[in-house]
Amino acid sequence: MTGLLFPVNMILYRQVSNKADLQKILALQEVNLKGNLSEEEKNAQGFLTLQHSMEVLETMHGTEPSIIAMDGETLAGYALVMPLETRSLIPELAPMFDHFASMTYKGKPLNHYRYYVLGQVCVAAAYRGMGVFEGLYQMHRDLLGNRYDFVITEISTSNQRSLKAHARVGFTTILTTRDHIDEWQVVLWDFNKKAVG
Repeated sequence: MTGLLFPVNMILYRQVSNKADLQKILALQEVNLKGNLSEEEKNAQGFLTLQHSMEVLETMHGTEPSIIAMDGETLAGYALVMPLETRSLIPELAPMFDHFASMTYKGKPLNHYRYYVLGQVCVAAAYRGMGVFEGLYQMHRDLLGNRYDFVITEISTSNQRSLKAHARVGFTTILTTRDHIDEWQVVLWDFNKKAVG
């Protein structure tokens, strides 16, 4: 289903379709990494914790293409899809995947559901506050909601901008946990609940 285009506020939302898309993701990621931002920027705009390699992104997108927002040739934002089959690609995320495997939702173990992990979401600074974040997630639901019950991820408890944005879309916090890197809120968006908007 690569190449689906949905215009919203002049932004086109589609799945990743080529290596140039992945290169744009890596460039936007680099700018927004936690270590490349000031404390003021992190507090006001949020941040990214994990840096990917081209090889990892290519393998992820070969399994399930992620969603990007394009303004012409400019990447306005991205939201990475990590199916469970890709869990071994990023060793730093192994504890998160293990933790999810031991959790329950609505009284059932998570492994009784069809779900994927949101690998990372980022909106370029010039496009924040324009609905790009919500548009990325609406495309997730439109393209993946018929094959998955929900999407789940962890967000640093110090990343208040991201936590608030995910709550607006419809994510619910189901657990707060800590590992060797940070304290995290585990958030889940049930695709059977109300749509974005």
